[in-house]
Amino acid sequence: MQDSLKIGPLLATLLVAGNMIGAGVYLLPASLAPFGTSSLMGWLAAAGGAIALAGVFAILGRLRPDADGLLDYPRIALHPFLGFVAWIAYWVGCPLSNVAIALAAVGYLTSLFPALSGAVPTLIALLGVIWLFVLINLAGARTVTGLGGAALALGLLPVLSAIVLGLAAFDPALFAAAWSPEGKSLSQTVPGVVLLVFWAFTGLECANAIAAKVRNPARDLPIAALGGVLLAGTIYILACVAVQGVIPPAELARSTAPFADVVTRLAGPIAGTLVAIFAIIKAFGTLGGWILVTVETARAGALAGYFPRFLTEADPAVTPRRGLFFSGILMSVIAVTTVAPTLAKQFNALISLTVATTMMTYGLCCIALVILARSIAAPGRRLAAQALGLAALAFSLWVIWTWIASL
Repeated sequence: MQDSLKIGPLLATLLVAGNMIGAGVYLLPASLAPFGTSSLMGWLAAAGGAIALAGVFAILGRLRPDADGLLDYPRIALHPFLGFVAWIAYWVGCPLSNVAIALAAVGYLTSLFPALSGAVPTLIALLGVIWLFVLINLAGARTVTGLGGAALALGLLPVLSAIVLGLAAFDPALFAAAWSPEGKSLSQTVPGVVLLVFWAFTGLECANAIAAKVRNPARDLPIAALGGVLLAGTIYILACVAVQGVIPPAELARSTAPFADVVTRLAGPIAGTLVAIFAIIKAFGTLGGWILVTVETARAGALAGYFPRFLTEADPAVTPRRGLFFSGILMSVIAVTTVAPTLAKQFNALISLTVATTMMTYGLCCIALVILARSIAAPGRRLAAQALGLAALAFSLWVIWTWIASL
């Protein structure tokens, strides 16, 4: 692919930040309502793990800037079969995540158009959103990342509005009273919170996933990974604290548009409607970026022999039209088969499974870093990189175990 058609550090960072900030946080305050305000501790634990993993991908991006997607790290460092395992786990998580993102957009659409509430109307709207952005991806990576960057600017407004207004009206007594609605200890609540909220951090690796489309991977991938996580983590924590300091847990659990509800309560219905509109735009931008990551992961798998080539193009210079339509069909099947009585239940089921599958890939990449770091000449830097890989691996395994225990 010509360098003029590849993306640079700004667009790569916007892709990471844009894929993280948005749909991942827009519904989570409602999903976390049963855990109360003690979910803050889960956010801090998830943020620590995300920073460690971002460091892993930053170093991998420097050590192997020629890698074609995430699957190359374990394939090169460990074994071709483990490359396949990393690829299949990540690829399975992508369409699950896409459906959850589209569902978040539909949740905010429902706040504007109540007729969309209910299992059947929600499913129809969900399928429509999925296929709209499958078609948009036919325009290519630069178009999708550019739209994602524009959506990020608008999409931050709902979250920032909720942060500013929510913190200004923050009720310490309400926040303290809602610490643990079910009376559980932190050891009981934090693992479940991390399993849900870490979905908001998935995307920290997406610049590495489309490395073939990044102009200078050795320089740009670390910038994108670390910059995106630090920005997103700060915004996530402030946003959830602000919402939980204004809306009681029982009311928050029923919400399909938590940030719009906060702004409506504090600034009026017109402001709340604008927040919902901007949230929808951001969720749309996020969905476009993640569909790009999904088809690029399938393309890289086809090139490595892991994925049937008749289902997607393998050449990175070609828009994967077959891959896009196959992904659209797969996401539609997931949308239909995961229908639940409430939007929140369907959302939670999708994101917990997404986190578990994604963590399998993350864990293999952590092991790959421990092996590949042997090429670092400076002993101190080599040991630091390996220690980081082991710490991030421990976090990944803990999250996977939490998911298994919740089944």
